Amino acid sequence: MKRRDFVRKTTLSSLATLIGAEIVFGSNLLEGYNLLAVQDPDPFKMFNKNKEMIVLNDKPWNIEAQAHLLDNKITPNTAMFIRNNGLVPEGIDAKNWTLTIDGESVVTQKTYTLDDLKSKFEQHTYQLTLECGGNGRNEFNPPAKGNQWTVGAVHCATWTGIRLRDVLEDAGIKNNAVYIGYHSADLHLSGDPKKEPISRGAPMIKSLQDETLLAFKMNGKDIPLIHGYPLRLVAGGWPASVSGKWVNRISIRNKVHDGTKMTGTAYRVPCEPVAPGEKVKDEDMCIIESMPVKSIITYPKSGAIIQDGTSLKIRGHAWAGELEVSKMEYSIDFGATWKDCPIEKPVNRLAWQHFSASIDFPKKGYYEIWARATDTQGIAQPMLLPGWNPKGYLNNACHRIAIKVT
Repeated sequence: MKRRDFVRKTTLSSLATLIGAEIVFGSNLLEGYNLLAVQDPDPFKMFNKNKEMIVLNDKPWNIEAQAHLLDNKITPNTAMFIRNNGLVPEGIDAKNWTLTIDGESVVTQKTYTLDDLKSKFEQHTYQLTLECGGNGRNEFNPPAKGNQWTVGAVHCATWTGIRLRDVLEDAGIKNNAVYIGYHSADLHLSGDPKKEPISRGAPMIKSLQDETLLAFKMNGKDIPLIHGYPLRLVAGGWPASVSGKWVNRISIRNKVHDGTKMTGTAYRVPCEPVAPGEKVKDEDMCIIESMPVKSIITYPKSGAIIQDGTSLKIRGHAWAGELEVSKMEYSIDFGATWKDCPIEKPVNRLAWQHFSASIDFPKKGYYEIWARATDTQGIAQPMLLPGWNPKGYLNNACHRIAIKVT
């Protein structure tokens, strides 16, 4: 066979990283050839994930944590959920990576290298909560289409980068600016380079917040490829789809951004409540912005068995989108009564908060521990599934774990 197009060095480097070893005769590979080692990949090894993570999809990759894997106050990479809409970009060359600011409402279109961004603008570090808008989708009935997330599509890592605001202001923002939209290097599942897998954004008020970052480090290290290396947008408290990965262009728009997954029913819920299963017109759907109040019990693992007469210590996290959690409670009698438990203040705005409690049980038997958070506006989590919506978004029902006292 005549060798026409050889695999690029950058692609070889990416493949070698995935495999964990040098591809000795890699220069002989034909373009388009799939190595055996990556035809049936081990996602836990490939992405450095805990083997208890749950794979929901591999085309594209979508992987979630289980509640007990999220026990750390700062989520490690090993427990961070993966949500992709397209194929992970190959052959990334960070040295030649650029970010372009353009759009109808930019004063001067500008392009920056990573070195420009790191040297020209002040760097900041925040711990930020990112949750998939569809987290908890598996509980909706009638079922909603999409990845059937349970409770593990949330994390709160530490992100280091520069404020998006500083870069936008450097390029100049016209008075008619309404929204930003991001564009990224991931590939559409069809392989068509003209199609974007996802291109979402946020209103200017969110884009200009102190905590909205163009990040290049996660938990003090370069962001892993699967989480957006070498540059990603991080907008805590809003659906994680707003936090675009592999970002190489941001447009300042004079209208609500109309990129892929911004129109129709994507990341939208009915503006008014609807009956389960009811069809909703696109024009009656509203874009999801701040995520609702929610909590998760991370210790112990559901199904734990303890001895009669033993106090059980529980702990977990709570968050409330743009707001704080002002009150945390637990119940062991299926929500008939609730008891307060201490909750810590967030380390910074948009970070999740930590709660803990010591629970005594009245007798031997089966129990469920329910957790309920209330935000600073007095809105509490519903005990069971909230209002149905066609895409299965925003399930913030109380998290529950099972306990047996013997």
